[in-house]
Amino acid sequence: MNVASLLLLAFTAIVVENFIFSQFYGICPFLGVSNKPSTAFGMGMAVTCVITLSSFLTWLLYHHILDPLGISYLSTIAFIVVIAALVQLIEMFLKKYVPVLYEALGIYLPLITTNCAVLGSALINIQNGYNLMASVVFGFSSALGFTMAMLIFAGVRERLVFADPPKSFEGLPILLVSAGLVAMAFAGFSGVNIG
Repeated sequence: MNVASLLLLAFTAIVVENFIFSQFYGICPFLGVSNKPSTAFGMGMAVTCVITLSSFLTWLLYHHILDPLGISYLSTIAFIVVIAALVQLIEMFLKKYVPVLYEALGIYLPLITTNCAVLGSALINIQNGYNLMASVVFGFSSALGFTMAMLIFAGVRERLVFADPPKSFEGLPILLVSAGLVAMAFAGFSGVNIG
């Protein structure tokens, strides 16, 4: 792939096919950790590290071990093992060097292992036949889109504190309505065709 194709792939992954607002991957941490921009950013950076590294490692694993040995049907299980190992490494790093963020992320940090955005990125790379560079660009870009969505929604949630919704919309319902409205705004990009 040339540079223009990689930039188009990055734009598509960040905006047009945003994992949260268009694909609805990773909703659990999106709703659980987006109450403050600082924790949303921390979760976004952790997910960015995991998705980028897992895109690289799972591509190598698939193309150099699973596919040549004819056991590509084990890709989902193998990818989950790689992702779990990466999450453990990031969790240990945060616990040692950024304990405040580690505490703020709480249970959502180990849940990155089962975050469908992380596994989805690895599987999309294989399904679309991306080469190694395109896989890493797609993984990094989709993770940036995830982080962007988390930060946007953290800003929306900060504003919702001052809202006075009807009693039946207080709490989670107003969050879901707000997320739906932001997702509708992102749906406007679905018709974008740069290529």
